[in-house]
This record gives sequence, structure tokens and C-alpha cells, in this order.
Amino acid sequence: MKRPTTAYEAYIFDLDGTVYLGDALLPTAGETITRLRQAGKRTVFLSNNPTRTREAYAAKLTRLGLSTPVADVVNSSYVMVDFLQRRMPGANLFVVGEQSLCDELQRAGFNLTDKASQVDAVIASFDRTFEYRKLQIAFDALNNGARFFATNADRYCPVPGGGEPDAAAMIAAIEACTNTQIEAVVGKPSSYMAEAILSLLNLPADQCLITGDRLETDVLLGLNAGMSGALTLTGATTEKELEASDIEPTYVLHQLADLLPKP
Repeated sequence: MKRPTTAYEAYIFDLDGTVYLGDALLPTAGETITRLRQAGKRTVFLSNNPTRTREAYAAKLTRLGLSTPVADVVNSSYVMVDFLQRRMPGANLFVVGEQSLCDELQRAGFNLTDKASQVDAVIASFDRTFEYRKLQIAFDALNNGARFFATNADRYCPVPGGGEPDAAAMIAAIEACTNTQIEAVVGKPSSYMAEAILSLLNLPADQCLITGDRLETDVLLGLNAGMSGALTLTGATTEKELEASDIEPTYVLHQLADLLPKP
């Protein structure tokens, strides 16, 4: 196990499988984040899960004992809104996703439609309401020339007792029937997500440490952006998977308390 020997100025945390699982904080998560805050360190949270708004994530963390302002949370739906506003403001969208994402896109001025001939872009996301009708509309829209983006490409979302199929399944279904590849995925480990979090922190990347339970999203985002990346073995990744991976985290943790440098 590799753990930090010095402190960073900012600590970025994934949520599901890192800080909490379901409706409970993971062991040592609460006290570790509290100690970092008491030491004057920035603590912010980053999630690929678009099924809750930033406000909902902040409220959940606060309810679990980690008082957190909305401004200290970035998720993939927030980054998707920014991504689209820069490239396709006011576009007509068809969303393969849940109501939370739809609401955020509508508040940002986008028009949501299920008429394939009017769709400018198909947005794929974590969608527990996925059905054949949505696949058909996405199929028709892409064959009609619509663009194709996704909030995230996680294979599954950790939940107590296992996991739920995530956005990768929706992306794969749409790609398979249309023979079309996704143009951009804005969530971790993309540069779009890295830019959003570094802009929020306003710190050099080498003063930041991101911690998460996935090598291919959390750790890779950090390493690609010039940050340090810590893998915690509390969620999606096992030690066996770590050994087999080409991605080498800066640190490996058995629990979040391992982030704290030894005195």
C-alpha cells in the first residue's frame, strides 16, 4: 500500500464507493474529511453520477454529517450543461437519462424533444428508465444526422450489495444499433471534467489530490491532468484488478484515513 507522506492543498473526492455507499458514510470517511478541513485544506466532491443535482449531493453530504456548499460539488450533468452551452446553445436534445438531468438541461435553456427529426443531439446517461422506445428515438435521430454525447461512461454504479448498470450500457446499445461512435463523454476522466474542478479550486494541478474507487475514471482523470491520484479499495476496484491494470495510481488506500500523512 502506498500512502501520502505530505499534505496537499486540495483534496478531490469521488462520492459513490469512496465517501459513501448508499445512505451511509464509508468507514473513516467522515473523520478524514473533517480533519482535512480543520487543517485548512480544500475538500471538494466530483461525481460521474447524473441522477442527482449538485444541490442534492450537497444536501446528502450535509445530512451525513459533512456540511458542504453546492459550489463544492461538480457532477457530470453540470459539466454537460457547460459543454453544450459552449457548443450548441439552445439546441434541441433527446435525453436517454433520468429526470434530474432533463431538468438541469431545461433550466439551462435547452429544448427537450422526442421527435427524432427535430433532435440536434442525443445525450446518453445513466438511465434506470431505459426502454426500447428511447432506443428507437435515439436510433432515428442519429440516422437523421443528430450528434451524440454522453455524461459518463461508467459500466456500473456501486450500491449496497452490488451495482446498477450505468451509462456505458446505454451508450453501447445506441452505438450497436446505429454503427455510430460517441463524439464526447464529458464526465471523468475527460479533460472537460478536469478543467471544471481545477477552475473551481483555482490551484495548480500538482497541489491537488483526487481520490476515487475507479482506476479508469477517478485516478486516470487526476494523472492526465497533472494531479496525484489515489485509489481507494472501498468500492468498484479490487486488488486483483489493480494488479492487472496498466494505470498506476500515485497512492493506494484501504480506507480514506490512509490519506492523512503519518505524523
